[in-house]
Amino acid sequence: MASCEVCGNDYRLSFEVHAAGAVHTFDSFECAIHALAPVCEHCGVKVVGHGVEADGVFFCCASCARTHGQLESAEQLVDHAGRAPDER
Repeated sequence: MASCEVCGNDYRLSFEVHAAGAVHTFDSFECAIHALAPVCEHCGVKVVGHGVEADGVFFCCASCARTHGQLESAEQLVDHAGRAPDER
């Protein structure tokens, strides 16, 4: 068994995450997210999923990237892949 580096739980089903040349041990995805997920520079939430990176800065969505300030690459970001079926 290995102990989670976030909560200290000694759990038989703990797992390792290899990232950026380091090895981390966790007992849950919740602890892994707490330790490793980037934080949105605008609103402060953990970015779980795709998120957006503009000029080397991480955001949870295109809206936060555009609202954050003067990032050249954020101006053309959109929060959707296309129009909804009922939009024309």
